[in-house]
Amino acid sequence: MDQSKSLSVREELASIVLRLRSKGLCDVALIAALEQTPRRSFVHAQWVDIAYKNTVIPIECGEYIERLDEQLMVISALNLAKKHRVLEVGTGSGYTTALMARLAGRVTTMERYKQLCDLARQRFHQLKLDNIVLRQMDGSRAVSGSGPFDRIVMWCSMPEEPQQFLDLLSSEGTLIAAIGPNDASQTLVRYVKTGSRFERMDMFKVRFQPFIEGVSAKL
Repeated sequence: MDQSKSLSVREELASIVLRLRSKGLCDVALIAALEQTPRRSFVHAQWVDIAYKNTVIPIECGEYIERLDEQLMVISALNLAKKHRVLEVGTGSGYTTALMARLAGRVTTMERYKQLCDLARQRFHQLKLDNIVLRQMDGSRAVSGSGPFDRIVMWCSMPEEPQQFLDLLSSEGTLIAAIGPNDASQTLVRYVKTGSRFERMDMFKVRFQPFIEGVSAKL
């Protein structure tokens, strides 16, 4: 990266930090992970110039990267620590996986598209992140022989409370998912397991693509 591009990235990161602080997010460890994980490496060349903008960015297989602020606020709300085992539903570009891998002990991430898996795996290798388990699989089958997990994040919407994933949480575990209809905005919800009960906190509105069962037959 030449000096002008390096300066541009530093300026963009500084702007992001100020914006996040204005929203009450002052997660030092997450900001360090953000600085260590080049978002430009997770988008197609035509979108490099907007990699750090707070906007949706298209990726392969008709999918997209969520707004940067949404991603960072969700990860911060997970309150990750090195002892945590994380399950991510929807690898996408692999950017959020990489961020969480710098904060948690182990991240298991699932994706239904082979092309996205292959690209994400290459990126993890380039960044030398060896605490990620990447699987192309049907997310609805995650309940079979999996868990428990300390943290679960779902980058897709569910029409109702995702009980099959809540059952995978360990004691004091946290799950974040978008709950609501496919054809409208959803509410991002944070569940915390306390004993046998789940405490729910509504976070903010999002518009995520719906959870789809099965794996892609072609892509």
